Parts: sequence; C-alpha cells; structure tokens
Amino acid sequence: MATDLASELRVLRRDDWDAWYDNLIRAFGGVPESPEERELWNSLTELDRSLGAWDGDACVGTAGAFSFRMTVPGGALVPAAGVTMVSVAATHRRRGVLTSMMRRQLDDVRSWGEPLAVLTASEPAIYGRFGYAAATFQVSAEIDTSRAGLSVPAGTDDVRLRYAAPADVLDACEAVYAQLVPRRPGMLARRPGWERVGLLDPESERDGASPLQCVVAEQTRGREAPSIEGGGGRRAGGEVTGYARYRVKLGWGVTGHDGTVLLDDLAALDPATDAALWRFLFGIDLTTTLTVRGRPVDESWQYLVTDIRRCRPRLRDCLYVRLVDVGAALAARTYQAPVDVVFEVEDAFCPWNAGRWRLSGDAKGASCERTSDAADLALSVRELGAAYLGGVSLASLAAAGRVRELRQGALAEASLGFGSAVAPWLPHGF
Repeated sequence: MATDLASELRVLRRDDWDAWYDNLIRAFGGVPESPEERELWNSLTELDRSLGAWDGDACVGTAGAFSFRMTVPGGALVPAAGVTMVSVAATHRRRGVLTSMMRRQLDDVRSWGEPLAVLTASEPAIYGRFGYAAATFQVSAEIDTSRAGLSVPAGTDDVRLRYAAPADVLDACEAVYAQLVPRRPGMLARRPGWERVGLLDPESERDGASPLQCVVAEQTRGREAPSIEGGGGRRAGGEVTGYARYRVKLGWGVTGHDGTVLLDDLAALDPATDAALWRFLFGIDLTTTLTVRGRPVDESWQYLVTDIRRCRPRLRDCLYVRLVDVGAALAARTYQAPVDVVFEVEDAFCPWNAGRWRLSGDAKGASCERTSDAADLALSVRELGAAYLGGVSLASLAAAGRVRELRQGALAEASLGFGSAVAPWLPHGF
C-alpha cells in the first residue's frame, strides 16, 4: 500500500457537502439520485460525525456515522454509530485513505462514549480487517402466489384493512414501528427525519411499478386502543395495529395476467394482524408473484405458507457489528442463560479492547470487567461482534476454528447465553 499521498482528513463542513456526496455517488457507479432522495440524505447527514479526505480541492474519500440507538438482547437501546457513506475515489486507492478514515472514525466513536459501531457492507471483505463481522441476516423471496397459499391463525378475519395514502398515515405507522423496536435485536429507534426514508418514491426508481401504496390494519377486539395522534392514524372503532407498503407491477403473458407485488415494508403488532396483511398481499388482483426483500429470517410468512418451495427463499448477510468498547457493549445486553466466562480478546485495530474480560450475566443484567483470571475462551473482537445480537452462535464460530475453548464447558455456556429468542434484524438500510 502506497503512503505518499498527503491527503487532508477533516470533519465535514456544510459548504463541502455537495462535493463530498458527489464523490460518494461516483464511487457507487455515478448514477444520479432523484432530487428528493438527495435532499433527504443531505438533511440526515450529521456533519460533525462525518469525515472527508481531500487532495487539494478534490474530495477523495467519505465516511459518516449516524447517531443511532439499537435494540440489543434484553430490549435495551444502546448507542451505536451507524457507519455510512464510505467511499474512496478510484484514483486514490491503495494509499491508506480508507484505513485513515476508519482509524479516525473508531477513535471518534470511542470518544463519544458509544460502545458499538454498525454498518451494511457493499463489499464485506473490506471491513473484517477493521473488526466488523456479520451479525444479522435477512431473507428475500419470490413467492408464487398462484400456487402457494396461506394457513392463517384464528382472529385473522377480525382484522380490518383499509387503503391510505402513505403520507397520511405516517404517524400511525411510526407508532406501530416504535412498539416493535424493543422486541427484536438489531432494530433502530428512528430519530426525527428518518420516517421520511420509508416514503421515498422517485418515479425514476420504480422500474414500471406503481407509486407506493399502503394498507393499514385495524382491530377492535381484545385490545386497549391508545390514542394515536397524526393524520389518518385512527378511525372510529379501531386502532392501527399494522401496515404494509408496496408497489404493483402489472404484466401480461400468453395465459393472462402475471403481475408482481413488490413489498417495501410490513409491520404488525400481533399474529392476526400479521396474517391479515400477508393474506392481502397474496391476493392482490392481477398478480401471481409477491417479491419480498430483506425480511427477518424467522418471519411468520414462512410458517403460514402452504408450500415453502414455491417461495424460493434466499439468505443474505445484512448488519455488521463492531464492538468499540468490549466491556460496555457486553454489559449493555442481557443473556438468556447465566454466563460467567473469561474471554481472551484479540483486537489489533482497537488495542484498548485486547486482553482478558470477565463477563457475568443473566436475563436480568450483566457486568464485564478487566480481569487477570485464566481465560475460558479465546477469540477476536470480530467473533464477539458476530455473536453480539444473538443471531450467530459462538459454537458455530468455534466449529469454524474462530473461537478456542480453554475451559471445558465454557463454550456451551457462553453460546447458550448469547442466543436470542428472536432473530436479530435490521429494518432498513442507512
């Protein structure tokens, strides 16, 4: 790697944003975004948490960090730096630009007192050397709704669905989302402005599909209906308990219609609402395919559908986790079974994490402190990141040679404790 480039690394200034963002767009192919999308990301960029590398007047590198709070096992919301908008100009590769940005960024995250950094990786191989590891996965599918049906639970028929303009019911949908955040590790509490991401709908990116459509679900039985303020969120007789946003792309073959429903987002507070929304999507007129992207690996539709082979599910990595402060991160979550284990942690890029840590915890809480006691398990910070949200087991990592058991029984104890009753999931990109 050449090191002769004397690029300047500095915190982003408002008047540099356009050049900074243009460098990012070029690095990802150079296709311009719609004015609507560009304006949104401009408004969401946290300038004091964003870095630019400059060669004279030219921006040659970008990196940002959103100030998120992420659910961890046990339901706590933990500060997490959402690493984003990372790019290096193709003219300035192999000169240390990316490493210098990652070095500065992780030092900054530590100084902000945030124990975690998270990202979604366009190229996963890049980030392992900086201590990130895949911690959540997601399912996509092309469901043949003409041949795969649904078997729905009792109460589904009590759910009422109605069409609504997505913007008109945004507050009600956000209230549903907020109730779901503590239920699943990996979910992000949305800060003001982030609700607009779900409404992005530039015509240039529809590929012939309809504008964004929305249905909301309401229930009147067996629930206390809290007041939900905001346009269209509440009607006489029902509480909004779920929603689905989607597009429809019509098509016609030699045998007739073969349109596709493109699911954008779905959220539900209870099984009946969930089933009612999926049944609706399966039954939209003039369509034979339901395309879903980036859904939880344990989502209900896989167990409602009558023929999973007609769904062609595919698994993919999603959220990458990096423990910036091992002690604080491990103490911030709970453990589904008691653990008392000493980790020998390797972390070359953030050496303040290296060494031995004693983790003691259960379903009520945990502590993680430095210790001189003999180690029970040896691993790198990457394995801790992979296992942190409960979606990757330490036992599986050990089977791959990534975790070494130094005390018999410690692996089984820690692997069970780190697990999660529900699969972790990142609900949207950043």
